[in-house]
Amino acid sequence: MDVFGNAIADFYKKGKADILWLHNSYDEPEEMPIDIFFRSFEEMPDLEHKALTMCYGKVLDVGAGVGSHAMILQEAGADVTAIDISADAVKLMQQRGIKKAVEQDVFEVTDKYDTLLFLMNGIGLTGTLAGFVDFLGKAKSLVNPDGQLLFDSSDIAYLYAELPKPENKYYGEVSYCYEYKKQKGNWFNWLYLDQETLMRTANENGWECEIVFDNDEDQYLARLTLIS
Repeated sequence: MDVFGNAIADFYKKGKADILWLHNSYDEPEEMPIDIFFRSFEEMPDLEHKALTMCYGKVLDVGAGVGSHAMILQEAGADVTAIDISADAVKLMQQRGIKKAVEQDVFEVTDKYDTLLFLMNGIGLTGTLAGFVDFLGKAKSLVNPDGQLLFDSSDIAYLYAELPKPENKYYGEVSYCYEYKKQKGNWFNWLYLDQETLMRTANENGWECEIVFDNDEDQYLARLTLIS
């Protein structure tokens, strides 16, 4: 069941929706504001402005949601393809005018791009640190020689200020579950990377990593390029 897709579809059609709850593996459920997915360029934070201005060439917007970032790039004349695993999200992107909106998992992509873009903690879809390593291997086949991987993430060490960090896994690995209109979706893994772990893991797997923006609130924008 595409619980997230149901929520964004309601919001798009009616201009409002019931509460979208986000259950997590570390605390009480949180309300997920749906309008955040429909933001205009002016409503986006500086980090996302930076990422969008850094995109070049043929762009793949991964986990594109309702296509707000892809729409800005498309309006600027970029050759952008937006993918998401939510059928409702892809349908909505098409209704909003995204020319290339595809229901697809990034691990199934075969074309090559100049920019792989993951915003709103989108790299989290790799799920675990091991999943991130797998993705770095896959990404080598997706980027052109002078291509780049752009994503934001954050250090969630603050969650464990008063709790012990997990001993059997990386502390940035968490799990989530959406709930909408009393219907729960499946639990899924999500990954948050601290900068030190990111840079070490990237270098060990053939990528140069540069932190190009830091908002001083544990969130940052990273640019990865292949080590030649």
